[in-house]
Amino acid sequence: MRIDKFLHDQQYGSRSEIHELIKRRQVMVDGQPIKSFKVNIDPDVNAIQVSGQLVQVQAPFVYLLLNKPAGVITATHDETQATVMSLIASADLRKDLSPVGRLDKDTTGMLLLTNDGQLAHQLVSPRHHVQKTYRVTTTGQLTASQLDELEAGITLRDGSQVCADDCQLVEQQADHSIVLITLHQGKYHQIKRMIGYLGQRVTQLDRESFAGIQDSTLELGAYRALTAAEIEQLSK
Repeated sequence: MRIDKFLHDQQYGSRSEIHELIKRRQVMVDGQPIKSFKVNIDPDVNAIQVSGQLVQVQAPFVYLLLNKPAGVITATHDETQATVMSLIASADLRKDLSPVGRLDKDTTGMLLLTNDGQLAHQLVSPRHHVQKTYRVTTTGQLTASQLDELEAGITLRDGSQVCADDCQLVEQQADHSIVLITLHQGKYHQIKRMIGYLGQRVTQLDRESFAGIQDSTLELGAYRALTAAEIEQLSK
């Protein structure tokens, strides 16, 4: 593998930035500064240093599961607001890491982050029908017949036709209801608008699973790497 490609894959900058590092003799292979970006190396055999620091080889793809708290936005960067990336430790942070899909600022729950662009595209593509399950707390009481209506499909005010794959009433009180809603669509504020169609309002929204991936033990704001089995599950 060429040294410039290797360092680019390891997040040491653009190709031109890496070429400049090599030009300034900041890149060493087995203790010797290299003079050309065309030098071939073997990361498993050669010791690579950049600016005196040993390069720790990173896995080509990273898959993280974050339990997103309220108050942070689902973005890689924002000038004024904290993003989900601020919750990732510097040791795990990569320039090409990004969230898969999005959760609203006030929505909590399971959020995947990866630098595997092909998989991320598949997971958010409508034609793949990836299911997401939400625990929804609403104002007032929701009836079984109303939830059946959501499963059958409704038309929102803007003409959008939406439906839930499954609705389960978990709790019903005089002043609120808790419902588990599973859907594969991803319309803007879909669940809030569906509950609004029923004459109620969402007071709390938590995504319990995404594409079958969940972790009830993960604290708000915490994250972990996906297991090999979970990654295989997503790839299917």
